[in-house]
Amino acid sequence: MGTSFAVTVPGASQLDRHAIEEAVAAELTRVDRLMSTYRADSEVSRLNRSRSLDPFPVSEPTFAVLDAAREVGATTAGAFDVTVGGLVGAWGFGADAAARPPSQEAVERLLASSGWSNLTLDSNGRYVTKRAVDLQVDLSAIAKGYAVDRVGKALLVLGHADHLVDVGGDLLARGRGPEGRAWRVGVERPDPLGRMVHRIVSVNDTAVATSGDYRNFREAAGRRYGHILDPRTGRPAGSRVASATVLHRSAMLADAFATALLVLGEEDGMALAEREGLAALLILRDDGEGLSEAVTSAFRARMEAQWN
Repeated sequence: MGTSFAVTVPGASQLDRHAIEEAVAAELTRVDRLMSTYRADSEVSRLNRSRSLDPFPVSEPTFAVLDAAREVGATTAGAFDVTVGGLVGAWGFGADAAARPPSQEAVERLLASSGWSNLTLDSNGRYVTKRAVDLQVDLSAIAKGYAVDRVGKALLVLGHADHLVDVGGDLLARGRGPEGRAWRVGVERPDPLGRMVHRIVSVNDTAVATSGDYRNFREAAGRRYGHILDPRTGRPAGSRVASATVLHRSAMLADAFATALLVLGEEDGMALAEREGLAALLILRDDGEGLSEAVTSAFRARMEAQWN
């Protein structure tokens, strides 16, 4: 999936280590082989290459992630959309990255072949059907979270209730950390020049996902643009929101909603998060170099419980 991972299991013995490593590798390998756009032989890559408008059979995991993506897309009024793979590549991100930003004409053409009106899901036989041959799927904003959830379930099956799973910055913390207390997770300060902690949250049985435009970006003609696109415009998202963090029971949904909040911006993002009861933290750019933050009532309640 073009990223790294780390798994921490406090109290695991050396005898446990081999079984843990095998289980983690099996889950991550399966998701990678099905959903990565960095693999030409993945299920998603084969779907993207297909020029057929006939039903395309997919595995249960891929269908489940696509179905969840469709639901989040509907909930966010299109601010989250995995059918913009062509635009992701055109803006210089993903496995097939273009060398320069696309023209407005190219953006409009790619927009016309994206969107859920051009992709249907049939749960009866787990089929995906394109209505535009050029439609490209990119699951990078939701598949990592799904992989985190899968690894967490595998560790529970092995009897390890205490664990921290991190795939590309999408986290799932269960049980207790090495010191026997809740896991302490740092939310990074949005600074492209270095890494420092903006805020620490204590969590257990909770997924934490952060979406930001400050680490993965490109520069062209004196302009900097981030890798997160607004599916409604086909262009990189632009707002005061430098990063969005979501706490959720599901890493997959935390991953997707964090991306959507960054796309929506401060006002619409906060309104959506409050409406959906999301525990969300938005770090905002102020005039000059300053940063401020906006938090939902659900996030504030978690922090107050942590302080008490």
